[in-house]
Amino acid sequence: MEKLMIAGGYPLKGTVRISGAKNSAVALIPATILADSPVTIEGLPDISDVQILKGLLEEIGGSVDFADNDMTVDPSSMISMPLPNGKVKKLRASYYLMGAMLGRFKKAVIGLPGGCHLGPRPIDQHIKGFEALGASVTNEQGAIYLRADELKGARIYLDVVSVGATINIMLAAVRAKGKTIIENAAKEPEIIDVATLLTNMGAKIKGAGTDVIRIEGVDQLHGCRHTIIPDRIEAGTYLILGAAAGEGILIDNVIPQHLESLIAKLREMGVNIEAGDDQIFVSPAEKMKAVDIKTLVYPGFPTDLQQPFTSLLTGAEGTSMVTDTIYGARFKHIDELRRMNAGIKVEGRSAIINGPIRLQGAKVKASDLRAGAALVIAGLKAEGITEVTGLEHIDRGYSHLVEKLNGLGATIWRENLTKEEMEQMKNA
Repeated sequence: MEKLMIAGGYPLKGTVRISGAKNSAVALIPATILADSPVTIEGLPDISDVQILKGLLEEIGGSVDFADNDMTVDPSSMISMPLPNGKVKKLRASYYLMGAMLGRFKKAVIGLPGGCHLGPRPIDQHIKGFEALGASVTNEQGAIYLRADELKGARIYLDVVSVGATINIMLAAVRAKGKTIIENAAKEPEIIDVATLLTNMGAKIKGAGTDVIRIEGVDQLHGCRHTIIPDRIEAGTYLILGAAAGEGILIDNVIPQHLESLIAKLREMGVNIEAGDDQIFVSPAEKMKAVDIKTLVYPGFPTDLQQPFTSLLTGAEGTSMVTDTIYGARFKHIDELRRMNAGIKVEGRSAIINGPIRLQGAKVKASDLRAGAALVIAGLKAEGITEVTGLEHIDRGYSHLVEKLNGLGATIWRENLTKEEMEQMKNA
């Protein structure tokens, strides 16, 4: 096991290239199951979630080649092998295997998913959609069993806007008989990306990116080539990082329209932002103003950027409030920021930040993926050395983080944990 060592106070400048979208990749890869010939996805991020999904597709008989960020999946020999345990426990997005395998094989056995611990994230809307399409769904000994003699199109209204449920129902419905209508669908760019792949495979989908998606089922899908969209959350993380500890950073391979809510808040704080077609230049404000944010479904402020943004707000003049309406438990990074001298308190679903505070290096632990990003940003602007453990979370979503940051002038490196440190973590 490793820890991340960060020497704070080094001003960052230069150009960083954004990788493919993690939240697209974890749905695009399972979607290849639905084809009857090879599918190539170009530009995937080199992260642990992608490697885990590669292993899962190989477990069910797929032939997978992953090199230079391009993955080719030949699904022709896949079988509906049960996946009750093992790799499925390591990532939240393993639930997309449910929709994909149900769509192709009309049955699946998938263990309840793992991933970041952000409080209860039920899959009841996924199940509601599968049942509406004609599947029986049972929970047996910690695994979800899905069975259907036939899938038939249906009108499905999601009680809450859910990216996962929207995509999972799409995966199951593209090879169902008849028309499926998903109402109150999520609108995230990743949904459009998945719909584009499925359409290139021969699916008939209209309305992706709006709150009503219409799908006309087809008998089979074929292989294709698809280029993934850039990761808006990684791009947003580097925008925040540039505002917190930069001297002028150019962020390359980005779609600025996907980040409008973040850019608006950064400008409100006084941060300098210049957006082009596929690049954004960010440089810090002379004095950052405090702002309030509230996370909302897309196109609102992303919950995935709430934690990194909290680190930035510790340097703003005045009192800021961060309210997370999506995941109320997404404040586990606050105690760690307090170790670094941050003045933050949590009240219900909100964190109140008093600034500006000069952060101090400390030993901290990432409890989840975006909390890890928040601690890295804090470490880059803090005085002294910050040690971050829990790197397995960070590695799930940030490709070549150390190399990219060092390329901007940071002083950051990995070290192996000592036996004593590993023992302390076990007993914590």
